[in-house]
Amino acid sequence: MILGIDSSTILETREAGARYFVSGEEVEPISYMHDHNGVSLLRLRLWMNPYDEQGRPYGGGTVDYPSFVKMAKEGMEKGYKILLDFHYSDFWCDPSKQFLPKAWRDFTIDQAVEGIYEYTKKTLTDIQKDGIVLDSVQIGNEITNGMLWPLGKLTPNPDGKRGNYESLIRLLKAGVKAAREVMPKTRIIIHLEKSGDQATYREFFDEVSAAKLDFDIIGVSFYPYWHGTFDMVFDNIDAVKARYHKPVWIVETSYGFTTKASTHLHETFVPLLSDNLLSQDNVYAPYPITLEGQLAFTKELFKRAKEHDVGAIIWWEPFWLPLAGLTWATKIGEEYTHETDKPTNNEWANQCLFDYEGNATPAFFAYKI
Repeated sequence: MILGIDSSTILETREAGARYFVSGEEVEPISYMHDHNGVSLLRLRLWMNPYDEQGRPYGGGTVDYPSFVKMAKEGMEKGYKILLDFHYSDFWCDPSKQFLPKAWRDFTIDQAVEGIYEYTKKTLTDIQKDGIVLDSVQIGNEITNGMLWPLGKLTPNPDGKRGNYESLIRLLKAGVKAAREVMPKTRIIIHLEKSGDQATYREFFDEVSAAKLDFDIIGVSFYPYWHGTFDMVFDNIDAVKARYHKPVWIVETSYGFTTKASTHLHETFVPLLSDNLLSQDNVYAPYPITLEGQLAFTKELFKRAKEHDVGAIIWWEPFWLPLAGLTWATKIGEEYTHETDKPTNNEWANQCLFDYEGNATPAFFAYKI
Protein backbone atom coordinates (compact mmCIF):
# COMPACT_ATOMS: atom_id res chain seq x y z
CA MET A 1 0.00 0.00 0.00
CA ILE A 2 1.23 3.47 -0.94
CA LEU A 3 1.23 6.14 1.76
CA GLY A 4 0.86 9.78 0.79
CA ILE A 5 0.23 13.32 1.98
CA ASP A 6 -1.49 16.32 0.44
CA SER A 7 0.43 19.36 1.71
CA SER A 8 -0.68 21.94 -0.85
CA THR A 9 -0.67 24.76 1.73
CA ILE A 10 2.93 24.18 2.82
CA LEU A 11 4.43 27.27 1.15
CA GLU A 12 2.00 29.67 2.84
CA THR A 13 2.31 27.79 6.14
CA ARG A 14 6.09 28.11 6.09
CA GLU A 15 5.86 31.80 5.27
CA ALA A 16 3.68 32.20 8.36
CA GLY A 17 6.49 30.81 10.52
CA ALA A 18 5.45 27.18 11.03
CA ARG A 19 7.77 24.98 13.07
CA TYR A 20 7.38 21.22 13.55
CA PHE A 21 8.67 18.96 16.29
CA VAL A 22 8.93 15.18 16.56
CA SER A 23 9.65 13.98 20.10
CA GLY A 24 10.93 17.46 20.94
CA GLU A 25 13.31 17.71 17.97
CA GLU A 26 12.59 20.28 15.25
CA VAL A 27 12.17 18.67 11.83
CA GLU A 28 11.29 19.52 8.25
CA PRO A 29 8.10 17.42 8.07
CA ILE A 30 7.99 16.54 4.38
CA SER A 31 11.51 15.09 4.48
CA TYR A 32 10.90 13.44 7.84
CA MET A 33 7.73 11.65 6.74
CA HIS A 34 9.47 10.29 3.66
CA ASP A 35 12.60 9.17 5.46
CA HIS A 36 11.06 7.86 8.69
CA ASN A 37 7.39 7.08 7.99
CA GLY A 38 7.68 5.62 4.50
CA VAL A 39 5.44 8.25 2.92
CA SER A 40 6.22 8.27 -0.80
CA LEU A 41 3.42 10.08 -2.67
CA LEU A 42 2.88 13.86 -2.66
CA ARG A 43 -0.55 15.01 -3.84
CA LEU A 44 -0.79 18.65 -4.92
CA ARG A 45 -3.84 20.52 -6.13
CA LEU A 46 -3.72 23.09 -8.92
CA TRP A 47 -5.99 26.09 -9.39
CA MET A 48 -6.09 27.99 -12.65
CA ASN A 49 -6.05 31.61 -11.48
CA PRO A 50 -6.53 31.93 -7.69
CA TYR A 51 -6.49 35.74 -7.69
CA ASP A 52 -9.13 38.38 -8.31
CA GLU A 53 -9.00 40.90 -11.14
CA GLN A 54 -6.76 43.16 -9.01
CA GLY A 55 -4.31 40.30 -8.34
CA ARG A 56 -5.37 39.71 -4.74
CA PRO A 57 -4.93 36.06 -3.64
CA TYR A 58 -7.78 33.77 -2.70
CA GLY A 59 -5.84 31.97 0.08
CA GLY A 60 -5.96 28.31 1.05
CA GLY A 61 -2.45 27.91 -0.28
CA THR A 62 -3.13 30.05 -3.39
CA VAL A 63 -1.85 27.12 -5.45
CA ASP A 64 -1.17 28.55 -8.89
CA TYR A 65 1.14 26.94 -11.45
CA PRO A 66 4.43 28.41 -10.11
CA SER A 67 3.54 27.26 -6.58
CA PHE A 68 2.74 23.77 -7.85
CA VAL A 69 6.05 23.56 -9.68
CA LYS A 70 7.99 24.68 -6.62
CA MET A 71 6.31 22.14 -4.35
CA ALA A 72 6.53 19.33 -6.89
CA LYS A 73 10.26 19.87 -7.47
CA GLU A 74 10.89 19.92 -3.73
CA GLY A 75 8.90 16.72 -3.35
CA MET A 76 10.83 14.97 -6.11
CA GLU A 77 14.14 16.07 -4.58
CA LYS A 78 13.03 14.49 -1.29
CA GLY A 79 12.10 11.20 -2.92
CA TYR A 80 8.38 11.60 -3.54
CA LYS A 81 6.29 10.67 -6.53
CA ILE A 82 3.81 13.38 -7.53
CA LEU A 83 0.03 13.23 -7.92
CA LEU A 84 -1.44 16.28 -9.66
CA ASP A 85 -5.01 17.14 -8.65
CA PHE A 86 -6.61 19.27 -11.38
CA HIS A 87 -9.52 21.29 -9.94
CA TYR A 88 -10.37 23.00 -13.26
CA SER A 89 -11.40 26.09 -11.33
CA ASP A 90 -9.78 29.17 -9.85
CA PHE A 91 -10.40 27.96 -6.29
CA TRP A 92 -11.81 25.13 -4.18
CA CYS A 93 -13.86 22.38 -5.81
CA ASP A 94 -15.91 19.87 -3.82
CA PRO A 95 -19.43 18.35 -4.01
CA SER A 96 -21.02 21.69 -3.08
CA LYS A 97 -19.07 23.90 -5.50
CA GLN A 98 -17.45 23.43 -8.89
CA PHE A 99 -17.17 26.96 -10.23
CA LEU A 100 -16.17 27.79 -13.77
CA PRO A 101 -12.85 29.64 -13.88
CA LYS A 102 -13.25 33.36 -14.49
CA ALA A 103 -11.83 33.08 -18.00
CA TRP A 104 -14.47 30.50 -18.95
CA ARG A 105 -17.57 32.08 -17.42
CA ASP A 106 -19.25 32.69 -20.77
CA PHE A 107 -18.30 29.34 -22.30
CA THR A 108 -20.77 26.96 -23.90
CA ILE A 109 -20.34 23.23 -23.26
CA ASP A 110 -18.51 22.88 -26.59
CA GLN A 111 -16.10 25.65 -25.62
CA ALA A 112 -15.57 24.10 -22.18
CA VAL A 113 -14.76 20.72 -23.71
CA GLU A 114 -12.15 22.38 -25.93
CA GLY A 115 -10.95 24.50 -23.01
CA ILE A 116 -10.38 21.56 -20.69
CA TYR A 117 -8.48 19.72 -23.44
CA GLU A 118 -6.23 22.66 -24.30
CA TYR A 119 -5.62 23.65 -20.67
CA THR A 120 -4.79 20.09 -19.62
CA LYS A 121 -2.47 19.57 -22.58
CA LYS A 122 -0.63 22.86 -22.10
CA THR A 123 -0.27 22.38 -18.34
CA LEU A 124 1.09 18.85 -18.64
CA THR A 125 3.43 19.90 -21.47
CA ASP A 126 4.75 22.74 -19.30
CA ILE A 127 5.16 20.34 -16.38
CA GLN A 128 7.31 18.09 -18.56
CA LYS A 129 9.39 21.05 -19.71
CA ASP A 130 9.91 22.03 -16.07
CA GLY A 131 11.37 18.60 -15.34
CA ILE A 132 8.52 17.21 -13.26
CA VAL A 133 7.49 13.58 -13.61
CA LEU A 134 3.92 12.77 -12.60
CA ASP A 135 3.00 9.42 -11.13
CA SER A 136 -0.71 10.12 -11.43
CA VAL A 137 -3.21 12.83 -12.29
CA GLN A 138 -6.77 13.53 -11.17
CA ILE A 139 -9.21 14.79 -13.78
CA GLY A 140 -11.29 16.84 -11.36
CA ASN A 141 -11.66 16.93 -7.58
CA GLU A 142 -14.58 15.31 -5.73
CA ILE A 143 -16.76 15.35 -8.83
CA THR A 144 -19.62 13.31 -7.31
CA ASN A 145 -22.05 15.99 -8.54
CA GLY A 146 -20.18 16.86 -11.72
CA MET A 147 -17.73 19.63 -12.58
CA LEU A 148 -17.54 23.03 -14.30
CA TRP A 149 -21.01 24.00 -13.12
CA PRO A 150 -23.52 24.53 -14.57
CA LEU A 151 -22.19 23.00 -17.79
CA GLY A 152 -21.11 19.66 -16.34
CA LYS A 153 -23.37 19.56 -13.29
CA LEU A 154 -25.34 16.38 -12.64
CA THR A 155 -28.98 17.33 -12.24
CA PRO A 156 -31.45 15.71 -9.82
CA ASN A 157 -34.15 13.51 -11.28
CA PRO A 158 -37.14 12.50 -9.14
CA ASP A 159 -37.44 9.29 -11.14
CA GLY A 160 -33.98 8.05 -10.23
CA LYS A 161 -30.73 8.46 -12.17
CA ARG A 162 -29.37 12.01 -12.36
CA GLY A 163 -29.22 13.83 -15.65
CA ASN A 164 -26.50 15.56 -17.72
CA TYR A 165 -24.00 12.71 -17.64
CA GLU A 166 -23.40 13.25 -21.36
CA SER A 167 -21.93 16.71 -20.76
CA LEU A 168 -19.87 15.61 -17.77
CA ILE A 169 -18.43 12.66 -19.67
CA ARG A 170 -17.50 14.90 -22.60
CA LEU A 171 -15.51 17.10 -20.19
CA LEU A 172 -13.83 14.11 -18.56
CA LYS A 173 -12.92 12.55 -21.89
CA ALA A 174 -11.34 15.82 -23.03
CA GLY A 175 -9.12 15.94 -19.94
CA VAL A 176 -8.22 12.27 -20.24
CA LYS A 177 -7.41 12.61 -23.95
CA ALA A 178 -4.97 15.42 -23.27
CA ALA A 179 -3.34 13.54 -20.40
CA ARG A 180 -2.89 10.38 -22.47
CA GLU A 181 -1.37 12.34 -25.36
CA VAL A 182 1.21 14.14 -23.22
CA MET A 183 1.89 11.56 -20.48
CA PRO A 184 0.69 8.13 -21.67
CA LYS A 185 2.26 6.30 -18.72
CA THR A 186 0.80 8.55 -16.03
CA ARG A 187 -2.08 6.96 -14.13
CA ILE A 188 -5.44 8.72 -14.33
CA ILE A 189 -7.72 8.99 -11.30
CA ILE A 190 -11.45 9.76 -11.17
CA HIS A 191 -12.22 11.07 -7.68
CA LEU A 192 -15.54 11.14 -5.83
CA GLU A 193 -16.45 11.69 -2.19
CA LYS A 194 -19.59 10.20 -0.51
CA SER A 195 -17.53 7.06 -0.07
CA GLY A 196 -20.15 5.18 1.96
CA ASP A 197 -22.89 5.55 -0.67
CA GLN A 198 -22.95 2.48 -2.90
CA ALA A 199 -25.91 3.66 -4.97
CA THR A 200 -24.19 6.90 -6.00
CA TYR A 201 -20.96 5.11 -6.93
CA ARG A 202 -22.84 2.52 -8.97
CA GLU A 203 -24.79 5.18 -10.84
CA PHE A 204 -21.70 7.28 -11.56
CA PHE A 205 -19.30 4.53 -12.58
CA ASP A 206 -21.93 2.61 -14.53
CA GLU A 207 -22.36 5.74 -16.64
CA VAL A 208 -18.69 6.46 -17.22
CA SER A 209 -17.99 2.77 -17.85
CA ALA A 210 -20.78 2.54 -20.42
CA ALA A 211 -19.26 5.60 -22.11
CA LYS A 212 -15.87 3.85 -22.14
CA LEU A 213 -14.09 6.58 -20.19
CA ASP A 214 -10.39 5.70 -20.09
CA PHE A 215 -8.99 5.84 -16.55
CA ASP A 216 -6.94 3.72 -14.18
CA ILE A 217 -7.89 4.34 -10.54
CA ILE A 218 -11.03 5.16 -8.57
CA GLY A 219 -10.23 7.76 -5.93
CA VAL A 220 -12.40 8.34 -2.86
CA SER A 221 -12.47 10.77 0.03
CA PHE A 222 -13.10 9.31 3.49
CA TYR A 223 -14.03 11.69 6.27
CA PRO A 224 -16.33 9.70 8.56
CA TYR A 225 -18.19 12.79 9.80
CA TRP A 226 -19.73 13.12 6.33
CA HIS A 227 -19.23 9.74 4.68
CA GLY A 228 -20.30 7.17 7.25
CA THR A 229 -18.94 4.20 9.15
CA PHE A 230 -15.91 2.09 8.35
CA ASP A 231 -18.26 -0.74 7.37
CA MET A 232 -20.20 1.46 4.95
CA VAL A 233 -17.08 2.82 3.27
CA PHE A 234 -15.19 -0.44 2.95
CA ASP A 235 -18.29 -2.35 1.80
CA ASN A 236 -18.55 0.24 -0.97
CA ILE A 237 -14.85 -0.08 -1.80
CA ASP A 238 -15.26 -3.84 -2.13
CA ALA A 239 -18.31 -3.41 -4.34
CA VAL A 240 -16.57 -0.87 -6.57
CA LYS A 241 -13.50 -3.04 -7.05
CA ALA A 242 -15.60 -6.11 -7.87
CA ARG A 243 -17.86 -4.30 -10.35
CA TYR A 244 -15.35 -2.11 -12.21
CA HIS A 245 -12.09 -4.00 -11.76
CA LYS A 246 -10.14 -0.88 -10.88
CA PRO A 247 -7.85 -0.26 -7.89
CA VAL A 248 -9.24 2.11 -5.26
CA TRP A 249 -7.20 4.80 -3.54
CA ILE A 250 -8.27 6.87 -0.55
CA VAL A 251 -6.93 10.12 -1.96
CA GLU A 252 -8.20 12.24 0.96
CA THR A 253 -8.66 11.41 4.63
CA SER A 254 -8.00 12.87 8.06
CA TYR A 255 -9.35 12.85 11.63
CA GLY A 256 -9.41 15.42 14.38
CA PHE A 257 -7.47 15.52 17.65
CA THR A 258 -9.53 18.25 19.35
CA THR A 259 -12.69 20.29 18.80
CA LYS A 260 -11.31 23.30 20.66
CA ALA A 261 -10.47 26.52 18.87
CA SER A 262 -6.91 27.80 18.79
CA THR A 263 -5.79 31.33 19.52
CA HIS A 264 -2.46 32.38 18.07
CA LEU A 265 -1.12 35.95 18.03
CA HIS A 266 -4.60 37.25 18.88
CA GLU A 267 -6.24 35.38 16.00
CA THR A 268 -8.86 32.78 16.86
CA PHE A 269 -9.04 29.71 14.63
CA VAL A 270 -12.45 28.06 14.80
CA PRO A 271 -12.30 24.49 13.45
CA LEU A 272 -14.71 23.11 10.91
CA LEU A 273 -14.75 19.86 12.88
CA SER A 274 -16.41 21.24 16.02
CA ASP A 275 -18.77 20.15 18.77
CA ASN A 276 -21.51 21.96 16.86
CA LEU A 277 -20.85 19.91 13.73
CA LEU A 278 -20.77 16.67 15.70
CA SER A 279 -24.14 17.44 17.30
CA GLN A 280 -25.87 17.55 13.91
CA ASP A 281 -27.88 14.67 12.50
CA ASN A 282 -26.07 12.21 10.23
CA VAL A 283 -22.62 13.35 11.39
CA TYR A 284 -20.60 10.38 12.59
CA ALA A 285 -17.40 10.08 14.61
CA PRO A 286 -16.16 6.53 15.24
CA TYR A 287 -13.78 7.70 17.97
CA PRO A 288 -13.59 10.69 20.31
CA ILE A 289 -12.06 13.82 18.75
CA THR A 290 -8.97 13.63 20.93
CA LEU A 291 -5.32 12.76 20.45
CA GLU A 292 -6.14 9.18 21.43
CA GLY A 293 -9.15 9.13 19.11
CA GLN A 294 -7.11 10.34 16.14
CA LEU A 295 -4.62 7.56 16.83
CA ALA A 296 -7.37 4.94 17.06
CA PHE A 297 -8.90 6.12 13.79
CA THR A 298 -5.53 5.93 12.04
CA LYS A 299 -4.85 2.42 13.27
CA GLU A 300 -8.27 1.16 12.22
CA LEU A 301 -7.99 2.88 8.84
CA PHE A 302 -4.70 1.11 8.17
CA LYS A 303 -6.07 -2.23 9.32
CA ARG A 304 -9.16 -1.97 7.13
CA ALA A 305 -7.25 -0.63 4.12
CA LYS A 306 -4.86 -3.58 4.20
CA GLU A 307 -7.69 -6.08 4.65
CA HIS A 308 -9.58 -4.64 1.68
CA ASP A 309 -6.52 -4.15 -0.56
CA VAL A 310 -6.74 -0.37 -0.87
CA GLY A 311 -3.93 0.84 -3.11
CA ALA A 312 -3.07 4.10 -1.32
CA ILE A 313 -3.99 6.36 1.58
CA ILE A 314 -3.33 10.10 1.46
CA TRP A 315 -3.68 12.31 4.56
CA TRP A 316 -5.10 15.69 3.59
CA GLU A 317 -3.15 18.74 4.84
CA PRO A 318 -1.22 17.24 7.77
CA PHE A 319 0.91 20.40 8.29
CA TRP A 320 -1.63 23.26 8.05
CA LEU A 321 -1.07 24.84 11.46
CA PRO A 322 -3.24 27.67 12.87
CA LEU A 323 -0.91 30.62 12.35
CA ALA A 324 -1.60 34.32 11.91
CA GLY A 325 -2.56 35.17 8.37
CA LEU A 326 -3.40 31.63 7.26
CA THR A 327 -6.88 31.23 5.79
CA TRP A 328 -8.98 28.59 4.09
CA ALA A 329 -10.04 31.59 1.99
CA THR A 330 -9.43 35.30 2.08
CA LYS A 331 -12.49 37.56 1.89
CA ILE A 332 -11.74 37.84 -1.82
CA GLY A 333 -11.68 34.05 -2.09
CA GLU A 334 -14.97 33.77 -0.23
CA GLU A 335 -16.56 36.13 -2.75
CA TYR A 336 -15.49 33.78 -5.54
CA THR A 337 -17.12 30.78 -3.82
CA HIS A 338 -20.14 32.76 -2.57
CA GLU A 339 -19.41 31.78 1.05
CA THR A 340 -19.01 35.23 2.58
CA ASP A 341 -20.94 34.24 5.71
CA LYS A 342 -18.08 32.02 6.92
CA PRO A 343 -14.99 32.96 8.93
CA THR A 344 -11.83 33.05 6.82
CA ASN A 345 -9.49 31.32 9.28
CA ASN A 346 -7.74 28.03 8.61
CA GLU A 347 -10.50 25.70 9.80
CA TRP A 348 -8.60 22.43 9.23
CA ALA A 349 -5.81 22.77 11.81
CA ASN A 350 -7.37 20.33 14.29
CA GLN A 351 -7.10 17.54 11.69
CA CYS A 352 -3.35 17.86 11.16
CA LEU A 353 -0.80 15.29 12.24
CA PHE A 354 0.78 18.06 14.34
CA ASP A 355 -0.98 19.82 17.20
CA TYR A 356 -1.56 23.57 17.41
CA GLU A 357 1.98 24.08 18.74
CA GLY A 358 3.58 22.02 15.97
CA ASN A 359 4.19 18.85 17.99
CA ALA A 360 3.65 15.51 16.25
CA THR A 361 0.46 13.86 17.47
CA PRO A 362 0.38 10.17 18.43
CA ALA A 363 -1.31 9.44 15.08
CA PHE A 364 1.76 10.84 13.30
CA PHE A 365 3.80 7.91 14.60
CA ALA A 366 1.14 5.42 13.43
CA TYR A 367 0.92 6.98 9.97
CA LYS A 368 3.76 4.93 8.54
CA ILE A 369 4.47 1.85 6.48
